[in-house]
Amino acid sequence: MKTYLSCALICLSFPAITAHATSIELGGFLKANARYVDGNIAFQDSWAGGGQVVPSAKRTQFSAQESRFNIRLDHEQILGFAEIDFVGSAQGNPIISNSYAPRLRHAFIQYQGITAGQTWSTLVNTSSFAETADLGGPLVGQAMVRQTQFCFSTVHWQFALENPYTYGTTAQHNEDKTQWIDTSNDYLPDTIIRYNQAGDWGNVSVSALIRYLDPADSRQWGGGLSMGAKLFTYARDDLRLQLHYGNLGRYVGTDAAKDIFDGEIETSLSGMFAYRHFWTERSRSTLFYGHTTTQVEQTDRHHWGINLFTDLTQALSVGVELGRYEIDDAIRDAAAPRPKGASNYAQLSMQFSL
Repeated sequence: MKTYLSCALICLSFPAITAHATSIELGGFLKANARYVDGNIAFQDSWAGGGQVVPSAKRTQFSAQESRFNIRLDHEQILGFAEIDFVGSAQGNPIISNSYAPRLRHAFIQYQGITAGQTWSTLVNTSSFAETADLGGPLVGQAMVRQTQFCFSTVHWQFALENPYTYGTTAQHNEDKTQWIDTSNDYLPDTIIRYNQAGDWGNVSVSALIRYLDPADSRQWGGGLSMGAKLFTYARDDLRLQLHYGNLGRYVGTDAAKDIFDGEIETSLSGMFAYRHFWTERSRSTLFYGHTTTQVEQTDRHHWGINLFTDLTQALSVGVELGRYEIDDAIRDAAAPRPKGASNYAQLSMQFSL
C-alpha cells in the first residue's frame, strides 16, 4: 500500500490562469532482521563478495537499518525519484542508541527517455535479483552497482555514460608494499550499451561495458559482457539468471573482484541463479547460488541459500533463510598461503511495505 498526495502549483498570468499538478508518492518499507553467523569468515550484515577469514566467527545481530523511504514526483513529462536507507552507517553504537545515519540510494530525474542522476547502473537488470532475507542475495555473483549517470533509453536500447572509478591496487616494485590506486586520473566516463527484450515469458537484457582505466603504470582499455534475465516457468514460479565475463571489476560481485590487481587489469567470470517457487498464494521459497572467480588475483567466492517467505497480510511479510558463504581463493604465494573459510548463517526478517 502506498500513500499518495497531490498538490497544485498555480501559475498566474494575465489574462489566463494555468494550473500545473504535481503528484507526490511516498513509499518504502520498515524491515527488522535477526541474523546469526557461525564459521570462520567474519560477520557481515550481508555477504558482499569480500570477507576476512578469522579463527572463529560466531555472532548474533539484530538490526532495522535496511528500512528505507522514498519519494516519487510526477510533473507533466518529468519524473523525479529519491530514496534513502541506513545500511552501512557507523554513527551510533549498541551502548547507547544504535543510531544510523541515512545514506542516499537513488536521486534521479527522467524526461523524454533521458535519465540523469544516481540510480542503478545500466548494466544492472533489477528484475533478476533474487527474493532473499540477506540484503541483495547472492551479491558475489551478480551486478549490483548504483552510481550517477546520463542514460538515453528507447523501447529496446539504452546508451549510458556513467561515473568512472578505478578500484584496485598498484604494481609492487621491489619490496614496496601494495598501494591502493590513486583515482585522480579517472577522467573518461564508463560507457554501457544495453539491449532489452520482454514478453509474457519474462525478460532478458544483454549489456556491454567499455571503460578506460588510467592509474599510474596501468593505462589500458577494458570491456566486458553481462546478461540478466527473469523467466517465468510453471504457474507463478520464476527463474532468475545473471552471467558476466570480462574486465567488469567493481560492477559485479560487489567486493569479489577489483578493476586492477597488482597493476594488472582484472578479468572475472561471475554468475548467479535463483529459482522461486510458490507453495500457496501467500507463501514462496527461493533457492539461490552465486559465484565469482578472477584470473589475476585468483579469488574464488561462493554463496548459496534457501528461504521461506509468507505474507501475513497484504503489506506484512515474514521470512526465514539459511545459507552459506565460502572463500576458496587459490594459493598465489607458497610462502604466504591464503586462508580459506566458510560461514553458515540463519536470518529471520519481517517487512512492512508502505
